[in-house]
Amino acid sequence: MPSQVLLGLDFGTTNSALAINRDGKVEIVDVDEFNPNGKTMRSVLFFDEEKNVYVGYEAIAKYVEEISYGRYMQSIKAFLSDKTFESTEIYGKTYEIEDLVAIILRKIRARGEEYAGESVEDVVLGRPVVFSEDPQKDVFAESRLKAAAEKAGFKNIFFQLEPIAAALAFESSLKSGEEKVVLVGDFGGGTSDFTVITLRGGKTQSRVDRKGDILSVGGVYIGGDTFDSRMMWEKVAPYFGRDVQIKFVMEDYWHSMPPLINKLRSWHLIPQLRDRNTRESIRKLKALADRKDLIENLENLIDDNYGFMLFQAIEKAKCELSSQEETLIFYKEFSLIIREQVARLEFEDMIREDVEKIRMCIKNVLKNAGANADDIDIVFLTGGSSNIPYIKKIFEEMFGQSKIRRTDVFTSVAYGLGISASMYL
Repeated sequence: MPSQVLLGLDFGTTNSALAINRDGKVEIVDVDEFNPNGKTMRSVLFFDEEKNVYVGYEAIAKYVEEISYGRYMQSIKAFLSDKTFESTEIYGKTYEIEDLVAIILRKIRARGEEYAGESVEDVVLGRPVVFSEDPQKDVFAESRLKAAAEKAGFKNIFFQLEPIAAALAFESSLKSGEEKVVLVGDFGGGTSDFTVITLRGGKTQSRVDRKGDILSVGGVYIGGDTFDSRMMWEKVAPYFGRDVQIKFVMEDYWHSMPPLINKLRSWHLIPQLRDRNTRESIRKLKALADRKDLIENLENLIDDNYGFMLFQAIEKAKCELSSQEETLIFYKEFSLIIREQVARLEFEDMIREDVEKIRMCIKNVLKNAGANADDIDIVFLTGGSSNIPYIKKIFEEMFGQSKIRRTDVFTSVAYGLGISASMYL
């Protein structure tokens, strides 16, 4: 009798991971041969001038190698709910967002098939609780992700909420007969999602729909990229003209920089500043600015396309603040040298409003479950931002440190998606 194989695919804003379910047995697949930690693949693309397309860590290597050339794309998942993003042209070829996502999914599928030793057309895809806080956009985003999976060659496509997948991954660690009410917090690059669910140890009824065990779900459109954006704006954007004043001819008063400067908040928006009309506007602004050198920094950032390395430096500092009270954002590019001290307390102040929204989301999820903090037996946290001390503090204050559990923050969702696949075997 042939084996039954399904894939559990966690397509993330920042990283993607893959699990394979073969006859009910789940394993994590090393999905990126260019990543020293092959268990994850960066969800990025690079198109070079010869029209070659690279994915994951190979894309990053090619991008860094050919820094002034090619087209680098990341955080593509963040655009799935954006109805204004219909397509983009890359070296004369038009790509819809479904095409871009499909390139990544196709690469991951190929790695799964290589591991399985056979063609695999069935997949359980993770999705956040909220692609968008607008319900119509949320449905639209899921339909786009499904279309991308179809373009990647999948025939049977199922969806599972990412925090529920993380919960199922944790359930596999419970002892037989053990029953727990668990709050799962899944912190991704774009969203933070939460689920209250009843979990039971031992052999699970894999073919049974677990909806009856799900007490509530909720999410907020805040993630690791949000925190990077805050640090960029507060500590780095001043080097690129955030606070520059503009005085127009025949006027006696100064103006702030126009809204185009806000694109510095997010890496994936910076390339939009390369538009010809925008570049001409920046050139004119420089002639009228009180700090022309800062506008020149902005021009170099755009022309030399080094936003990726800049955000890498910011992300590095953010991660260091999880274990240090203070660190340095250091970046050097030609004549520009950035050395910005940032303290953990300072960073926490930057993200305070975001963290409060996360706290309120958790409270609402508990309320919708008809539960309070004492009713929760275990708090299971996954995703990179779950390591941020300020995030940890929310859960420690609400539930107590003894209830908090963690596992591999980057692959638990994929593993849970693999478990979910048993429902369809």
